[in-house]
Amino acid sequence: MRFKLYLLLGTLFLVLGCSKGKYAASAGMVYGDGGLQDAYNRSGQFAESSAAEQEMLSENDLERKIVMTAHVRVRVENLDESDSLIKDLMKKYNAYASSTNIEDNSRYYSIRVPSSAYKAAVDELNSMGRLLGRSENAEDVTLRYYDLEGRLATKKELLITFQSYLGKAKSIEEILSVEKRIAELQYEIDGTGKELRNLTNRIDYATIELTILGPTASSPYRGPTLTDRLKELFGSFGNFLSIMLTIIVGILIFGIPIMLLLVFFFWLLFGKIGLLKKLWRMAAGKKQIT
Repeated sequence: MRFKLYLLLGTLFLVLGCSKGKYAASAGMVYGDGGLQDAYNRSGQFAESSAAEQEMLSENDLERKIVMTAHVRVRVENLDESDSLIKDLMKKYNAYASSTNIEDNSRYYSIRVPSSAYKAAVDELNSMGRLLGRSENAEDVTLRYYDLEGRLATKKELLITFQSYLGKAKSIEEILSVEKRIAELQYEIDGTGKELRNLTNRIDYATIELTILGPTASSPYRGPTLTDRLKELFGSFGNFLSIMLTIIVGILIFGIPIMLLLVFFFWLLFGKIGLLKKLWRMAAGKKQIT
């Protein structure tokens, strides 16, 4: 009976020891032997290994990512008709104008067209009028595209990992540290995601910089002629005469009445009537009497 009791207790201790060892191993997988700091190190190693795996991919195994750009210059006989043709072309190829500049004898369009319709759209624009110039550029952004895509996927996996650490942190310091890293990862994910979206848009939609020139002028402008200069001279002299006439009329209307009024007051006060003289004499006589 005592032997059976010892055997049962030994089995129980063995089971408890195995359970404790298994829990310690699982904790080491989450935090590592160094706690949260080891988790940071593991996340950095994970990011580096993911980037290394991405670089090991052969370029031949990747789908090519090309950014297409064309510059086209044509001369037409009717600019209004060309405007209508451009609108029909954009509707036909599901394209749009990201910018437009309309001047007296020229038009400028920055057209974004789906990459699948790029060649057909460029060829059709060439036939609008007399082709003055055309240049094309194909930028291979394959490695950059897949690098951004890999970084974004890695950062998202790291974000999920650190979010799981948050519920297992043992102290306030660890919680704050994990939350800080989560915020940093979220910021990096937003930035990388925006850069990848912009690059994807450039890949999916090619850019055609189109310049349309109208018909050439029959004779170039050589500045003002002698007739134009004489008209300008007599026009300036006429303006001078009108100003002088305005001044003379103003003097006749306002200046003469004012002068007459001043003469009248001088005659009234200091002339034959001399009101001020009489008042002065009266005041002087009263002083002598007193």
